[in-house]
Amino acid sequence: MKLNCRMTWAFAASMMMLCSGAVLAGSKVDVIVKAQNKDDFAAVMQAVHQQMEPGQRFEHTTAKERSEIDARFADMQSMFDKHATVDQMNPDEKVQLFNDQEAINATLNNRDNDRLVCEHVAPVGSHIPRTTCRTYGQIMQSRRDTQQMMNKMQQVQEARGGGN
Repeated sequence: MKLNCRMTWAFAASMMMLCSGAVLAGSKVDVIVKAQNKDDFAAVMQAVHQQMEPGQRFEHTTAKERSEIDARFADMQSMFDKHATVDQMNPDEKVQLFNDQEAINATLNNRDNDRLVCEHVAPVGSHIPRTTCRTYGQIMQSRRDTQQMMNKMQQVQEARGGGN
């Protein structure tokens, strides 16, 4: 009995470590925008805009975030128009370029379809919390599907004359 209890605790501890590892894996930050010269910057900017299109990695970027990203890109473009490489920039410009890159990367990482999001909640009908992990893209697709289902149900209700 004592051995069985120890094995259960060891198993539970190892599962907690695995789950905490999944949570940590989800908090990894990717560097998406990092340009050292004007040519690299143009390629990176084009790639980011392409990845913000529907069905792509950053498709869930909001209109406000897109305009903020475009403003940061414009700021970066003006710096690269003055200087061909980062090495030619003065220290203040380098700091501004870094800050622009970091702001864009933070926004894109937050809206990344591949970002792992883990939750530790008790399922309905249980008091025992479970850790479940899904990608941000899966969460957003689930929300879209649920909203569509609710809209259809409302339309059917209204068609039957049961609307508010």
